[in-house]
Amino acid sequence: MSGASGQKGRDVPDASGRTHRPDRPRQVGEERRSGSLLSVHSLAGQVFLLQLAVVMLLVAATLVALVAQARRDVMADARQRTLTTAQTFANAPGTAAALKSAHPSAVLQPHAEAARKAAGVDAIIVYGLNGITLTHSDPHQIGKHVIGPYAQAATGKPFTRTFKGSLGLSVISAVPVRGPDGSVVAIVSVPVTVEAVRHRVNQQVPVLFGGAVAALAVAAGGSGLVSRRLRRQTHGLGATEMTRMYEHHDAVLHAVREGVLIVGGDGRLLLANDEARRLLNLPTDAEGRQITELGLEEDLAGLLASDRPATDEVHLAAERLLAVNKRLTAPHGPAGSVVTLRDTTELQALSGRAEVARERLKLLYDAGLRIGTTLDVRRTAEEMAEVAVPRFADVVTVELLEPVLRGEESAGAGAALTELRRSAVAGLASDDLLHPVGELIRFVPDHPVAVAMAEDRPVLTAGLSASDGWRAQHPGRARRILDHGIHSLLVVPLRARGVVLGAVEFWRVKDSPPFEEEDTAFAEELAARAAVCIDNARRYTREHTMAVTLQHSLLPRGLPEQSALDVAYRYLPAQAGVGGDWFDVIPLSGTRVALVVGDVVGHGLHAAATMGRLRTAVHNFAGLDMPVDELLGRLDELVAQIDAEEAADADDGQAMITGATCQYAVYDPTSGQLVLATAGHPGPAVVRPDGTVDFPRLPVSPPLGLGAGLPVETAELTVPEGSRLVLYTDGLIEDRTRDLDAGLEALRDVLAGHERTPEATCAAVMEAMLSDRPRDDIALLVARTCRLGPAQIAEWDVPRDPAAVAPVRSACARRLTEWGLEQAAFTAELILSELITNAIRYGSEPIAVRLLRTVPTSGPAAGTLIFEVSDGSSTSPRLRRARVTDEGGRGLFLVARFAERWGTRYTSTGKVIWAEQSLGARPESELGEILLGQWDDTAL
Repeated sequence: MSGASGQKGRDVPDASGRTHRPDRPRQVGEERRSGSLLSVHSLAGQVFLLQLAVVMLLVAATLVALVAQARRDVMADARQRTLTTAQTFANAPGTAAALKSAHPSAVLQPHAEAARKAAGVDAIIVYGLNGITLTHSDPHQIGKHVIGPYAQAATGKPFTRTFKGSLGLSVISAVPVRGPDGSVVAIVSVPVTVEAVRHRVNQQVPVLFGGAVAALAVAAGGSGLVSRRLRRQTHGLGATEMTRMYEHHDAVLHAVREGVLIVGGDGRLLLANDEARRLLNLPTDAEGRQITELGLEEDLAGLLASDRPATDEVHLAAERLLAVNKRLTAPHGPAGSVVTLRDTTELQALSGRAEVARERLKLLYDAGLRIGTTLDVRRTAEEMAEVAVPRFADVVTVELLEPVLRGEESAGAGAALTELRRSAVAGLASDDLLHPVGELIRFVPDHPVAVAMAEDRPVLTAGLSASDGWRAQHPGRARRILDHGIHSLLVVPLRARGVVLGAVEFWRVKDSPPFEEEDTAFAEELAARAAVCIDNARRYTREHTMAVTLQHSLLPRGLPEQSALDVAYRYLPAQAGVGGDWFDVIPLSGTRVALVVGDVVGHGLHAAATMGRLRTAVHNFAGLDMPVDELLGRLDELVAQIDAEEAADADDGQAMITGATCQYAVYDPTSGQLVLATAGHPGPAVVRPDGTVDFPRLPVSPPLGLGAGLPVETAELTVPEGSRLVLYTDGLIEDRTRDLDAGLEALRDVLAGHERTPEATCAAVMEAMLSDRPRDDIALLVARTCRLGPAQIAEWDVPRDPAAVAPVRSACARRLTEWGLEQAAFTAELILSELITNAIRYGSEPIAVRLLRTVPTSGPAAGTLIFEVSDGSSTSPRLRRARVTDEGGRGLFLVARFAERWGTRYTSTGKVIWAEQSLGARPESELGEILLGQWDDTAL
């Protein structure tokens, strides 16, 4: 039996010997079984029902006998009464004389009726010998002739028999009436009907039944009292249970390994099993004697004789230490107690080891909780060292291989296993005693660490002073370690999934006992758990490094040169891993600039790779000068196609669905117009020059891949010059401590009322909005708008006439002279002439020319000339190389050679052919050589 913890759930016997749990009340079924006399499950109930059945049978038999006896008695009474009445009336004085009178009926009829009523019979009938009725209870029968068994009476012999006459079935007695001479002169018949007899019997039946019920009630009450007494003695047990209990009572009681005593309320020993007799050395006649008379130790005898309960109290009995548990039987039984005794003499020797085992199990449990809380290799090594100090070792050091720290796998053999970098130290106040953290240690071949790594087994050095291999590593440091009191070392290699990671060294100092072989198994288990966590961190480090490398290669390396916006940005990856947030600044034709912010749901390589694909697609679509809504529509189709490819390649049928959002905005500095659309992405913030912050309401389309071909809605805003456009991903405004609305309000507060540069705005936003451990990537893009002034724009309408080319070209030359760009006039006139000529020849009206001069917001102030020729045709020109015999076809070729870039942009009314010329381009002398190079000398 167990100690204090086990006493609560232990079954203990009550005063009747039946066991129950003191901490648990009796079940409802048990109370019902023990409390009902009619329950066939209990012995008392069975006896009660048997007694009741026997009594009922006896009462029923008696009742039947009494009813039968009553019938017989009534019938005998009827015969006797009829005969007596008949004899009395026949022999009455005057009966014979009345028969001789002239009217015998008149004389006899009153006397007969009086006698009938007095005798209580049904009739007194007088018949003549001729069969004529002289008297009758029914006057209508007088004078009638009757036929009956009266011959015997006519001969002078009276008789009694049952006969069916005029009154029905009756008991009839007939007596002759004799004359003075002794002859028979008439017959007197007295009947009593059987129905009257039965009525008398029925009158007695209720009395008989009442007596039977009273007898049955008395018998049942007696049986109930007997059964109640029996129930108390048997405690409601059934016959089978009692048989089984008494059959096994002695076997169970005397076979248990614990001593059991039952002590009465008066301090007498009522029962003791064999184990209790052995433990206490009790005499054979101990039962029935006082506890204090059994020769026990005084404190033990006092406990057993008292009414005080006890739980695992240790008492001395002879040379044994006994754990005593005592429980009182009241109120579940009569006053007394049940005592169990357990010999703990041998357990005392094992208690120390059990405590150590318990502490180590607790340490392993704590290690599972404390090691591996992060996916950082060095921090995991530190957690392993911290959890083992001081509960297993006084000092713990962890050394890891160099590739493991980088997230790579070790070579696993050779000299590489003897070069480890110390990654964690716990338990030392000073860092100069052992090798400090971060130092690369090259162990000699005989050092315990080198041996453990080479042979892949734990190495125990109980006494460091006797270990030559350990002392040879660094004799001077070894002396300082021994002087410090460190005397024992246990080295366990760290290995997980077949990969060698490093080694852990457990040290013990001064008063701590040296390590033993029993400590090796525990150290291996602790190291194995830590190795799995370190390997998880290593693998995560490798994947994280790969993902970060991939992500950095896919994100913008810098900002392109453009003159429309002053841009600054921030990108911060999440602590949990690399995500799929991205941003872009893409220069477009006509000094326009596209701002892009997107977010791929999830983290890891898949998110980074998907982000790269989407970013590349956005660059390609933007290079085609697609409208904002069309670009997001194409991007939605691309994401849907990626999902379809993932579903087709998934082996288990569970493809990873790509979730992505994107916001695309195009700013035109010539008009200050901002056209933007969003696909499931939070809208931008617009900080106006006066410091007010606005979050414009935009038509939001579904996230990418969910649009199902639906059109994307766009919004157009006109922003003043000097406004700041703030684009961001949801990681900036949402985290575990605030929701979306709170994040937007916090962003409004940090942006409002301050005139900052985009770079300062980025810094202020990140400082105010960034949480300690961001769960998601954060991309922030701040762009301050610039406008092209009227002095930087020149526009002309061109009639569809070849003669109009020369005036426009001259006007262009004059404007370039005004801008001080005479050195670029030749190239500009050449490009503009070719573009206008193509528009007049192949396009349709209206035809217009626009010349833009831009100055970049950063870098050298060379600037760019932009030529735009628009017409009403949607036909796009195609660049080709003209043959020698062709008279035309060289215009676009010249434009492509002299311009930095050129292209076509479609509008709602037609198209725009544009070209850009850098003001820092090649000198005019080189242009002539390029022109001459277009023709072959032999051809000329």
